Amino acid sequence: MTYRLKTTVKNKRHLFFFHRIVAGAVLVLISVSSYGSEAIAERMSHLLSSVQSVRSGSSGDRGSETGDGPGGTMDFSEADAAFVGFLEGSPVFDGISYVVVDGEQVLHTAVFGDHSEDLVVMLASTSKVPAVMTLLALEEDPNVAFRMDQPIGEVLPFEGVYGDHTPSQLVSNTSGIPGLRALDDYGDHLCQFINLPFTGFEDCGETLFSVELDDGYEAGSIFDYGGSQWQLAGVTASIAANSEWNQLVDQYLVQPCGLEVFTFGNMWLDLTAWDGTPGSLKGQHNPSVEGGAITNLADYAKLLQIHLNGGYCGDTRVLSETSLASMRIDRGGVVTNDPTPYGMGWWISSDNPGVYHDPGAFGAISFIDVERGIGGYVAIDDYSAVFAGAPIDLVRRTIIPLLQAAYDAASGVSEKRVPVTASSTMPEKDDLNRARR
Repeated sequence: MTYRLKTTVKNKRHLFFFHRIVAGAVLVLISVSSYGSEAIAERMSHLLSSVQSVRSGSSGDRGSETGDGPGGTMDFSEADAAFVGFLEGSPVFDGISYVVVDGEQVLHTAVFGDHSEDLVVMLASTSKVPAVMTLLALEEDPNVAFRMDQPIGEVLPFEGVYGDHTPSQLVSNTSGIPGLRALDDYGDHLCQFINLPFTGFEDCGETLFSVELDDGYEAGSIFDYGGSQWQLAGVTASIAANSEWNQLVDQYLVQPCGLEVFTFGNMWLDLTAWDGTPGSLKGQHNPSVEGGAITNLADYAKLLQIHLNGGYCGDTRVLSETSLASMRIDRGGVVTNDPTPYGMGWWISSDNPGVYHDPGAFGAISFIDVERGIGGYVAIDDYSAVFAGAPIDLVRRTIIPLLQAAYDAASGVSEKRVPVTASSTMPEKDDLNRARR
């Protein structure tokens, strides 16, 4: 049996002004990372268009150009060249790297600029898919009384105002609890971004559960991205299992998959304290469920393979196919207010059927194509939040179509897919722009 270390926060009223300072800091950070002004967007759109015409790589880049996919040998040279062109035209990014997998093997790994294959990065919101995987694995554990459709008030041992909300609503951003759009008014809810010793995971969860935010909606009536609802889901799971959040991640993901560095922390107060090593990760005692994970290429590749092989890491079943499919059911697109195609952790592509992606505020992004049985993860290690949307645009509009075309060519599919430049809703952009205002 495992036990939680509970840190009691005394004199919570004294934290009010501290929380307001945190509100300003976090709001500036996330607002800046919300892809900038229209002028910046136009500039980067022009850059991305030019990237599509790049067809040659740099001798300093490391990665094979071909790999054996399910239907034959895939040629990754065009995707590699697009990344090279992106770096050459970027005033911000010094490196980028990516890995492509199917359900059984790594098809391709390539690093560009100053990246290396063992680079460890902070994921921001690209943490969301692994967070949901942890919740679903807990639900499947017959020794723990935890259900994604169970009101959290039946689990949490303290009084609160959100007791009728369920974990599935919380991690599909449809709980009605104000998301990042309301960050400036979060007040005591900002405890979820604090990594100082006096703020504990369960104590913060009690605050989130008991302090009602203004401008909330009825559960299931609105899509409202991110924020307190995700942290509440993690706290509920931890209490149900009588374990710390990272103990659950370790039990259900890290150990069965043999992950090297993957874990959750909380660096939002000071991103500059991160030096690229797991030892510099802070806030493990109050991890950010929606945005606190760190990873290397190999670890995230293994997590993606679970979605492509029916739920396995090696010979160990991590999740059932039913649970994996539940992550891809559109829950955010069927609400009345601000409907947005979203499952649980996965954004659902409306212009590329069968594709699901999980981008983060720093520019990292993971994706799967369930029709072709391939997936990928792209790493970014610049945390300045300048042009953070550019790598995500590149991957969604250029890289994924290039990989699909390479797969189709290797499989003998006659219809050629080409990169698209049509605009589509960027994850976090609308909600975070509203928060900035």
